[in-house]
Amino acid sequence: MPNKTIYVSDKDLALYNRAQELAGGNLSRAISTALKRYVDAEEGRLEGFEEITVRVGPGTGRKRQRQRFTGVKLGEWIRSDSKTAEIYRVYRARSGKFVVHTEKTPDYVHVTGETGWKKVLGFGEQFYGSTTGEASLEVVDTLDELKAKIPAELYSMVAASAEAPPVQDLDV
Repeated sequence: MPNKTIYVSDKDLALYNRAQELAGGNLSRAISTALKRYVDAEEGRLEGFEEITVRVGPGTGRKRQRQRFTGVKLGEWIRSDSKTAEIYRVYRARSGKFVVHTEKTPDYVHVTGETGWKKVLGFGEQFYGSTTGEASLEVVDTLDELKAKIPAELYSMVAASAEAPPVQDLDV
């Protein structure tokens, strides 16, 4: 196995020591893992992709788990009513697969026995409730599989742009 010497500045020594500790005493493994992630991210960036992080699971905001991948957004569709909204985002991953991120906002309910101007202004007895909302992430291999997962209008937009490369090199 070849040897490589890495020179570490005094100010970075604590970082290298912590990386070695987290890698079970194997600094080489820590450096290789970090370099692999760096090379993958940079190659993707050069190909026109970006690192995308989405939140999934029940609840809203920071309570949700984060998931990350390298891709490019192909389209977004929002449908809503007076109580809730569904947001669909479709990405093409660097692997060529399609990633569907779906968010459902909390469902709000407002109940009152009041009528007329008292109801509009919120006077009298009022009751409110809501769900927590949720978000999910699904990966599919083909456009045909994608079609069943998203609204038809979004599918039409995505299918039209799905075959185009994320970056077109011009010879000018």
